[in-house]
Amino acid sequence: MYDQQHLSNRVGPKFTTGAGPWAGGSDSDTEKDFQRSRSRSRRSYPSKGYRESAEPEDYRGSGSLETSVDTAPPISYWSAKRHFTCGNPTPLPPWSTKPISWRHTSSLPGKLKTANAALVLCLNIDVDPPDVVKTTPCAALECWVDPRSMPSHKALEAIGANLKHQFENLSLKIQYKPILDPSFEDLRKACQQLRKQAKDDAVLFHYNGHGVPKPTASGELWCFNRNYTQYIPVSLQEVQNWLGSPGVYIWDCSAAGHLLSNFNMFAHKRDEELKRIHGKVPEGMLPFSQSLQLAACAANEILPTCPDLPADMFTSCLTSPIDIAIRHHMINNPEITLDATTHIPGDLKDRRTPLGELNWIFTAITDTIAWTTFSPEIFARLYRSDLLIASLFRNFLLAERLMKGYNCTPHTSPPLPPTNTHPLWATWDLALDACVKQLPQLLGDNQHPQDGQKPTPYVYVPSRFFADQLTAFEVWISRGGSALTRRGPLSLPSNDRPSINGDTLNSPPDTWDNVKEHHLVPRKPPDQLPIVLQVLLSQPHRLRALILLSQFVDLGPWAVNLVLTIGIFPYISKLLQAPGPDLRPVLIFIWARILAVDPSVQQDLFTNAQGYRYFSNILAMKADHTHVLPNSSEHQAMCSFILSALARDFPKGQNACWEEHVFESCYDRLEEPDFLLRQWTALCIGQMWDGFDRGKMHGVERGTQDKLTSLLSDDSAEVRCAALFALGTFMGASGSADPSKRGGSGSGAMYDRDERTHFRMEVAVVTGATLVVKDDASPMCRKELLILISCLVKEWRGYFVVCAWLYWEEERKRRGGGHGFTLENDVSNQAVAEWLANFGDDDMLREESRVLLSSFYTIFVVLLDLSVDPYHEVATNAQTIVDYIMALLLDSPFTRLESTSLNVPPPSPANYKPVSIQNAFPRSRRSSLQSSPSIPPVSPGTLRPSLSRADTMTSTITTSVSNTMKRTSSFANTLKNLAGNIAFPTMDEGHKISPTSSLYNYQQSRTVEAPDVSRPPSPVLNVAQYASPYSHPQTPQNDSFSTTSTLYPQPTCDFLPSDVMVALMEEDMERLRARKKPRRSNYQHHHFNNSTPSPSNSTFSVDSSNSVILGLGTGMNIRDVLPLKSTFFDWCCEYFTEPQMRQTEADEPGSIQYNYQLWRQQRNEQVDSETRSQADFAPQFSWDRSVVTLQGVANPLTLAFHSYDQHLVVANESDVVTVWDWAHRKRLRSFSNGNPRGTSITSVEIINQDVGGIITVGSADGVVRLYRNYDTVLDPGPVQMVSSFRGLNEIVPMRQGTGLVMDWKQTSGILLVGGDSRVIKAWDAQTEIQHLDLETNSDSPVTSIVSDPGSSQTFVAGFGDGLVKVFDRRKEEDDAIIQTYSEHSSWIQNVRPHPTRPYQYLTASLDGEVKLWDSRNPEGSIQTWNFMPSGLSAFDVHSNTEVFAGTSALSTTSWKSQRLYVRSLHPDQSLTKTNISTGLTIPPVRLHASSYIPRATSFAFHPTEMLFGVGEPDGTIRITGCKLK
Repeated sequence: MYDQQHLSNRVGPKFTTGAGPWAGGSDSDTEKDFQRSRSRSRRSYPSKGYRESAEPEDYRGSGSLETSVDTAPPISYWSAKRHFTCGNPTPLPPWSTKPISWRHTSSLPGKLKTANAALVLCLNIDVDPPDVVKTTPCAALECWVDPRSMPSHKALEAIGANLKHQFENLSLKIQYKPILDPSFEDLRKACQQLRKQAKDDAVLFHYNGHGVPKPTASGELWCFNRNYTQYIPVSLQEVQNWLGSPGVYIWDCSAAGHLLSNFNMFAHKRDEELKRIHGKVPEGMLPFSQSLQLAACAANEILPTCPDLPADMFTSCLTSPIDIAIRHHMINNPEITLDATTHIPGDLKDRRTPLGELNWIFTAITDTIAWTTFSPEIFARLYRSDLLIASLFRNFLLAERLMKGYNCTPHTSPPLPPTNTHPLWATWDLALDACVKQLPQLLGDNQHPQDGQKPTPYVYVPSRFFADQLTAFEVWISRGGSALTRRGPLSLPSNDRPSINGDTLNSPPDTWDNVKEHHLVPRKPPDQLPIVLQVLLSQPHRLRALILLSQFVDLGPWAVNLVLTIGIFPYISKLLQAPGPDLRPVLIFIWARILAVDPSVQQDLFTNAQGYRYFSNILAMKADHTHVLPNSSEHQAMCSFILSALARDFPKGQNACWEEHVFESCYDRLEEPDFLLRQWTALCIGQMWDGFDRGKMHGVERGTQDKLTSLLSDDSAEVRCAALFALGTFMGASGSADPSKRGGSGSGAMYDRDERTHFRMEVAVVTGATLVVKDDASPMCRKELLILISCLVKEWRGYFVVCAWLYWEEERKRRGGGHGFTLENDVSNQAVAEWLANFGDDDMLREESRVLLSSFYTIFVVLLDLSVDPYHEVATNAQTIVDYIMALLLDSPFTRLESTSLNVPPPSPANYKPVSIQNAFPRSRRSSLQSSPSIPPVSPGTLRPSLSRADTMTSTITTSVSNTMKRTSSFANTLKNLAGNIAFPTMDEGHKISPTSSLYNYQQSRTVEAPDVSRPPSPVLNVAQYASPYSHPQTPQNDSFSTTSTLYPQPTCDFLPSDVMVALMEEDMERLRARKKPRRSNYQHHHFNNSTPSPSNSTFSVDSSNSVILGLGTGMNIRDVLPLKSTFFDWCCEYFTEPQMRQTEADEPGSIQYNYQLWRQQRNEQVDSETRSQADFAPQFSWDRSVVTLQGVANPLTLAFHSYDQHLVVANESDVVTVWDWAHRKRLRSFSNGNPRGTSITSVEIINQDVGGIITVGSADGVVRLYRNYDTVLDPGPVQMVSSFRGLNEIVPMRQGTGLVMDWKQTSGILLVGGDSRVIKAWDAQTEIQHLDLETNSDSPVTSIVSDPGSSQTFVAGFGDGLVKVFDRRKEEDDAIIQTYSEHSSWIQNVRPHPTRPYQYLTASLDGEVKLWDSRNPEGSIQTWNFMPSGLSAFDVHSNTEVFAGTSALSTTSWKSQRLYVRSLHPDQSLTKTNISTGLTIPPVRLHASSYIPRATSFAFHPTEMLFGVGEPDGTIRITGCKLK
């Protein structure tokens, strides 16, 4: 198991009250259990693909399987999220839908804002309309006023005043105008005046027509004449003319359906007319057809006339729902008189009173009914756009329920589905009944006994409605609410969109789940979600509601969108002003989720000044005060994320962060032990000084760039990338979410620093980062490094052009081998010497300039190396930068020098071969620059690559979109090809094939021996795109090298190379001066007609001192593709959209992944148990039981068995990897590894075998590549590259090499890498950085490495000269060799540990001698066997049983068969001796198919079972077992 010091058991934020336990009195265990439900897995360490070892004890809950599951499962390496995405944002899941806009000010169609209201009452009290026959008794109350109780004119005024008061209870912000028994003219004037006042907002038109005839079928309502002697019809068309659009209409009269249907008909005609006249509805005007209407009944219905109900029952339901609801309840439950309804104590606005509590419950229930019944669009339009409209439509649900009981069906426009039978109405009835039953006691307090003693007042018992609903919500979350389900009535509704985001990032063939579940979607959200919003208004339940809400939004972006749509955001904003510390953790968590899903709330956070200060104060909290905030480091990391989101793309928010001293708080926390806090403080710094010169100046004053550079060696790959991101924005990269914003301008103006200091600082930042990160094992870090380098290339392109030219000349000199070169022809050294001579006697400046040029040269060499990086995205981005520099070189004055050699390819040396053992290495320890007296050698550890990677370098410059040209072994050949083709990079930036197609086409062309071998696998998210430096491809003019002559007129004067260097460098300095100039003036160019042409032959200007004529504008026709754009910040933001409070699907008992891993674990234990019992007897029986024979690709030189699955990985002599299901004789996969031609796969390991497996391949080019998805049963998609890196970055050319050899130790996560190098490197799989660099103290290659299988830190290595050395990783690197044995006299073929005895090892040499060693015994070997006198080919020791075996070497006389010996260690006896046919029919041309593997066959034991495999030259693989009796 991995050492615990590498994996701290970190628990997520614990939302507690203060620092102690939860306060008592809660209604459930939500608060108590919340700490246990909140656990976070460290993204830089164990992956989510399997159970974490850092889980709390009760992480499985009450599952019945917990007793059978190991509590400390193996750690799965290279399985974190970064290994599936490489810092690219993850595509949305297939079921995700476009979120509904939740803002009130959004442009969602149909959203209204009410400005004023016309309350039209046509009652004509005491006069009944002619078409209405009233019953006796009959409903008489209008607005709860009995018109018969007072004179008619006073009654009308009282009714109008009451109606206005009732509407004011809904919304006080609106002007209500009662229009009482109006005449036609009065109605027209009032309507027109209200429309004029409302401007573009909506007007509410409430019409009570109880005193006039019913509306006509043609759509006419009625009013009066001046004398009230006639009813005057008013057409709805006239009403539409008066009120315009938008509008809200309430029709409270019999046959109201006529008005609703005719209004829609007239509105449709009016909209069509407007479209016919204007072509569309005028801008800013809502179509008439989108007006809102509420009608009391259908066209063929009359209003209820029950005397116990008000006559305006519809209006009462809409404006006073609690009163009408209580009255209706008492009619159906006549225990209490109706008069008591008017005496219910309390106030509607006070939720602590009975009346206020009922109103609160009613609001929550109707909101929930609407949310669960209507579509999200309708809900957002009606219930979240305007307070008055939301209240009316909420109360309409009650009207529908009550009036349908009186044969009256209210209608709306737009039409709504019926809700009168919703189950929540029963809950409302229960709450109402609980309140009404307490009325007698409440009202009895007013009656005093006869003795005059005052009774004890009755205490109202509040309803348990909200507590019960929170409990139901809690049950939903805790009992599988986070689980996915199949589409259906219980799943999350979707819009069934065919595509989420275009092609979904080229539609990756697989998600990063081991078991794909695209058909599963989230469950339908709980009905109680809108009720939780209402509970936030209550102090007693607030904390519990917030905790449950945080658990819900933790489910994912879909949950956050639902919460925002419901209207939670205003409440969450106001809570930031709450002083209570108990709310801090949960508010921080919820705000982080909201900002991660909807960054636009940054404006709301800025507007609410208390808001961002809330988070900045928590971030600034000192360590001695963090006890008031549980798990303070993670919550401070969330605050850093929130403030970085505030600063991103929002200058006002950026300034606010600076004013609140957020930068200082982040700076002080860059060295905190919590990796998440380090990561987000670095990212926050990156966003705060992005494009903000004053911020960069302040950061430099504090030495922030140096502190960030120190983070580049952090154990967490995410922290290293965050530091690179911050340095990138410091150097001019853009941190914006807008892809079109690329950044630039370096580190800004830096007015407080002189030019030279500013220049040195920028170079030092990038050089320091390059030297640290260039060999990072994480491709995500190397990708971020390229973005930082691209910023330097953008600003100091002249220096890079000079370095490219010097590199070219050095390559020409190296390729020429020194023949025919004189001092005059050594133009690079001469140019550098003349350039340095320009500094005169200023030795300090000359030395400084020389060091600066060397730094640029170092970075350029690293760029070349990264341009052929094994990870495709890294290589593509590096190729974009290198080709940009190349294009500038071709456009520079170097091409027009009299002594130029850019148009003459260098001669190939006599011994030069495109592919050979000597030239196939990725790097050489020798550098031709070391012979130059002018340029110092590159910094130690950064050596120039030998430009002999003809097969891995992809196209540098292309001729067109469809015709690509392969990157050749040097710039010389590239330019030679250019001379013939005048080829330029393609103008098509999106053409991905440009940098890669020739590589893949070539790789496929050389694997013809296996027609079904696939091309080298790519990562799952391969989104990098090559960007050409040319806007338009050039047309060839002739066959000569005339690239520049077609663009510029040739100068008439000659220039020296040093003059070009000075001009290009001075141009860079002029760019810096332009940066440092005040912003009010633009860059000035001064043109001269009779001046000496400058080397660049472009725009002429003088420098700031008006003394030197410069050539500016080199590369004016080069497209500006730099700096590169980072996606790392967006990728990091996804952390706050992923579930953190709950277990992953693979950890959830009962899930497919969990059950699969549980099965694997039980199966593995069973295999271990069975094989341990067999291991005791296997050394006593023969090993000649034939199991299976496979026929694959020729020369299977490397075999690796999976310990538990029936898989065999085979690699041939070149680059083909084949995976077999040996039990079923089925080939699962066959793919190319992508190593250069002439090199071989020299080592294969399978890691993470307990939970699946990742194939790790090491090849002779020094590269380690990792692959997943090789099992077609579980992963039918293509094989995917997990990661790749240079395990050996300094390979020494040797006469007989081994390439790269590896040893993997699963328990510690250490990958040991050696080979053709004088060092053995220990790579830490957790951190993906080089852990140790141990010198071998030998000139011979390392041939085999093996770690002690126990917990020891020692390992043994065999060498090509026969030496065996024991290393201890705990010692200093210079003293790591603790034992050296020299008894072998020939090449060590293999080193294997003793299967049962610790500290003992077996070694086998090519001369057939096998020795047993004890690393504690310095004297020598314990035992020696003359195992294979004729020579040894392959050798292995079984890892479980005391058996070793090997095969004999082939020779020119013995090649048809070979001997196979199997021998027991204890007892020391021979078990099997047999001859095996090689399958060869003619003598082989070479005895060894690979120059790196000194054997013709392969042999390997199965790690657990009593089996071994033998690979023969003809491709036959024989798997043989032990004959156990």
